[in-house]
Amino acid sequence: MDLFTWQAQQEEQENAPLAHRMRPRRFDEVVGQPHLVGRGSTLRRAIESGRLVSVLLYGPPGTGKTTLAQVIANETRARFESLNAVSAGVAEIRQVVQAAKDEQAMYHRRTLLFIDEIHRFNKAQQDALLPHVEAGLLTLIGATTENPHIHVNPALVSRSHVFRLRPLSESDLKELIERALADEERGLGRYQVTLTEEARTALIRYAGGDARRALNALEMAVMSSTLAPDGRTEVTLADVRTVVQQRHVLYDRDGDEHYDTISAFIKSVRGSDADAALLWLAKMIEGGEDPRFIARRLIILASEDIGNADPHALPLAVAALHAVEAIGMPEGRIPLAQVTTYLATAPKSNHAYRGINQALADVRSGIPLTVPAHLRGTGYKGAAHLGSGVGYKYPHDYPGRYVEQNYWPEGVEPRVYYEAEAVCPPAPGQPENGRASQPTDRRGVTR
Repeated sequence: MDLFTWQAQQEEQENAPLAHRMRPRRFDEVVGQPHLVGRGSTLRRAIESGRLVSVLLYGPPGTGKTTLAQVIANETRARFESLNAVSAGVAEIRQVVQAAKDEQAMYHRRTLLFIDEIHRFNKAQQDALLPHVEAGLLTLIGATTENPHIHVNPALVSRSHVFRLRPLSESDLKELIERALADEERGLGRYQVTLTEEARTALIRYAGGDARRALNALEMAVMSSTLAPDGRTEVTLADVRTVVQQRHVLYDRDGDEHYDTISAFIKSVRGSDADAALLWLAKMIEGGEDPRFIARRLIILASEDIGNADPHALPLAVAALHAVEAIGMPEGRIPLAQVTTYLATAPKSNHAYRGINQALADVRSGIPLTVPAHLRGTGYKGAAHLGSGVGYKYPHDYPGRYVEQNYWPEGVEPRVYYEAEAVCPPAPGQPENGRASQPTDRRGVTR
């Protein structure tokens, strides 16, 4: 490296955002992700032992995917190539492959290829990588915010180890902020910054587990704050609020956050935890989820998990959907919250849901389904001549409007698909915590 190249790199480093300057260079500098980089973890042991493997790093923005790729490159001393799937194509992949062949032939050194946002590669681009990853010419490190099991070629996934990164904890973010304030070479140490506790808390809450967001907001707050006469810089809550207008909610309407959050929401309602359900509902509303999607899922839950334990649940859920369609948002949050809390505190029963599933399983298994003569339709001429309806007992002609008779297909012994519930809604504000009502017999008499 000549003097001019070195000087250019130094200037680029100095002008880079704080999050880039503070990027860890070794495993021991990485904050968070102990399941991946902690001593004794599978990935770290593989890298430190020289067993370089292809990996797919999957997680939210700002959790260290690019950082981890560069740390792996530093630890293994492999030749490092980097592509971004947004701008790179098959031609760029071929160039990397040829350079890797030359490197292996001349220096017997492996090439580590980092592809950011690998889920954006189309099938042809991913297929172009496959034979070279399989042959070991390229060791792939792919980074993606999307579930690789859904958005990455299955053949490529099967040849890689998938590691999921988690949002950084509040203690992780606090450590990163303190490290940046103290580092005079790459961080903000030369500004002698004092960060108030309220300002620190606001930064951490704003970041929402995203290290890049925390550090870049910190840098903006420091640069916009007032320099004291003694040369020190105090960053207050007001300084942070100046650069941070609103916390970003990590959410997507067609990715993992969408599916994981609606799953947590439904499970909270099913589990009779109205407070947790409201929190997940708020996350979806703030994240821009389609309120009609939420209402439709509540309709399903009203039948699947409450059923006849509270017959009012289903019409209320349907009414919420109509209300949301009629009034829109943000007022639609109110009927959504109403039906969410009603369903969460309602008694629970999945008897109807399980019953239809068991009946469908029997039908699909091929049990006889011939309708017996006394149950056949009689609304046509000649029905009596064919024996249709002959022998049928009309229940209303008997005491209690009930009479024993066979309602099952010919040759099929009666089976139990459904145990009815006694309709017993809870007292207002008193959840039943998912307890089903007492089962009844076929005439509705409690057993």
